[in-house]
Amino acid sequence: MTTDPFQLFDAWFAEARASEPNDSNAMALATVDAAGQPSVRMVLLKGHGPDGFVFYTNRESRKAGELAAVPKAALLFHWKSLRRQIRIEGTVAQVTDAESDAYFASRSRDSQLGAWASEQSRPLDARATLEARYEEMRARFESGEVPRPPHWGGYRVVPSAIEFWQDREHRLHERRLFVPAANGWSEGLLYP
Repeated sequence: MTTDPFQLFDAWFAEARASEPNDSNAMALATVDAAGQPSVRMVLLKGHGPDGFVFYTNRESRKAGELAAVPKAALLFHWKSLRRQIRIEGTVAQVTDAESDAYFASRSRDSQLGAWASEQSRPLDARATLEARYEEMRARFESGEVPRPPHWGGYRVVPSAIEFWQDREHRLHERRLFVPAANGWSEGLLYP
């Protein structure tokens, strides 16, 4: 057993990538607005390490507004086939423009165009409107690379707690909680 939650995450994530049929990097992202109203949605993990867990989105979306008001979040990975989950809580900060640019450049051209076409989280009168905006972006960037929109980028959740949950018989599940300590991380167990 390791006392480094990032090594344990890497091991579990590798197993999930090998066994989960779809989106092993999918995670629930929970935020709250300034009034304390919670909201949760699925996003995709696009980077991770000791500095945190990274996802990308439209910075004018509802989630971005909530993160601007209250820069804290919770993440949940649930891998049903492995009977495991990982909960992460922490503070949130935007990643650098260089990181956002690099990830955006790695996306498919269609996804890049979609980032320009979507006014994420805003009301949409008809699907045809979105499709027309997409075609406008296709024409706009037809002759060159698609730059990252100024309103699009990444966020890093810097963990203040990481919990690893493993299903066990008779609902006697194993819960390992890691919290920052003076020299790394401290580990404890929780009742199921």
